[in-house]
Amino acid sequence: MDLFKSDHNLLPFDGDVENHGPILSQDEAARYFDVLLESIAWRNDETVMFGKRIVTARKVAWYGDHGFSYHYSGTSKQALPWTPELLELKAQVESQTGSAFNSCLLNLYHQGNEGMGWHSDDEKSIDPNTSIASLSLGVARKFSFKHKQTKETVSLILETGSLLVMKPPTQIHWHHSLPKSKKILSPRINLTFRSMLIH
Repeated sequence: MDLFKSDHNLLPFDGDVENHGPILSQDEAARYFDVLLESIAWRNDETVMFGKRIVTARKVAWYGDHGFSYHYSGTSKQALPWTPELLELKAQVESQTGSAFNSCLLNLYHQGNEGMGWHSDDEKSIDPNTSIASLSLGVARKFSFKHKQTKETVSLILETGSLLVMKPPTQIHWHHSLPKSKKILSPRINLTFRSMLIH
């Protein structure tokens, strides 16, 4: 099932995903992309797959209100202090969603041969009663959901400046992924704003 810009729930059941479409103009999105590419403390991610430690081609960064620890796929990160541009984008996303976020995980995909396999953002450090807001900058990429039980899939194209919001209980019942594509030769930055539990 392929869906494009919509103001309603994209999932047929067991979840709630809203595509807000572009919330930034083309010029704004391009400016933020260039600034984040240069100012963010990008690092290659390390993950554990089938018991083996792998260094990913994509780069990641983790920012937040506090020095939050974030553990996933056998790796651990400490949140860096917000940059001015990240705070500006956070304010825009919060205005659009009506939700407050205390952290952001950024991914840099250099081209289409870098992607993300099926997974859920269901780590115990994330508040399960909150939404995750995904802001895309750079080249448009396909984004897909797959139900954990029925295996039904839903896909859409995320354009630059677009906002996708995954609400509870989406992470419980659905996986999501960024499929690879050899045709895409340009980079994409994805920002996922989250609410981490404060202990």
